[in-house]
Amino acid sequence: MSELVAHAEDSALWSTLRRHTQARIGLGRAGSGLPTRHRLELQAAHAAARDAVHSPFDPDTVAAALTGTPTVRVRSAAPDRLTYLQRPDLGRRLDATDRAHLPSGEWDLVFVVADGLSSRAVHEHAAAMVRATTARLSADIRVAPVVLAEQARVALGDDVAHAMGAAMVVVLVGERPGMSAADSLGAYLTYGPKPGVTTDADRNCLSNIRPPLGLTYDTAAAKLAALMGRAWELGLTGVGLKDESDALPAAAPAQSR
Repeated sequence: MSELVAHAEDSALWSTLRRHTQARIGLGRAGSGLPTRHRLELQAAHAAARDAVHSPFDPDTVAAALTGTPTVRVRSAAPDRLTYLQRPDLGRRLDATDRAHLPSGEWDLVFVVADGLSSRAVHEHAAAMVRATTARLSADIRVAPVVLAEQARVALGDDVAHAMGAAMVVVLVGERPGMSAADSLGAYLTYGPKPGVTTDADRNCLSNIRPPLGLTYDTAAAKLAALMGRAWELGLTGVGLKDESDALPAAAPAQSR
């Protein structure tokens, strides 16, 4: 009887903990393996992660969700998905022909929507993040057309911003899928990007943008706008720029000067 009581108490504890995390904890055993239900759930999550990596990016889906916002389409130097996965360096460089066709100007900011490792995340969340963030920017900030980039990694944003003459770039990219999330969007902010020179230490990242289970668009946009405002003040991003938005009152629109 005491063993049954202890087992019931243990099950109740794990049930309580599971309500606060998507991690697979306290799933129990069936012989030497997982219970069938949890094994099937794990296989389904693995399939969703594979699909997220290999599903093609559809720029039309994002462009349609950004109705009224000018967009430009580019590709990286990776000619196909297999090459992109095997050669990360090519995903960081613009296709030479597409670079020549990018509009140049004196922009304060350019958004780059990149498929990364989850086109699903980009299709579901990128347009909403662009809208939520631009709504928090002051009217004097010159925002370039949104660049929709295929077979792209984060550093491709450096190449895009440099070619367009933008002082700052926000790369919205599909993050590497895990076994609990295949639709997570990341936002990478870089001030003064220089292709081949800027490193990841020069960027600020917001991860796990995927409402309702991750960051909401409003929360992520508020943090991103606050970081932008400080980046323009300090003239930098990366390890020298900290996210202090949680300690501040409601953020005012980000100013470029």
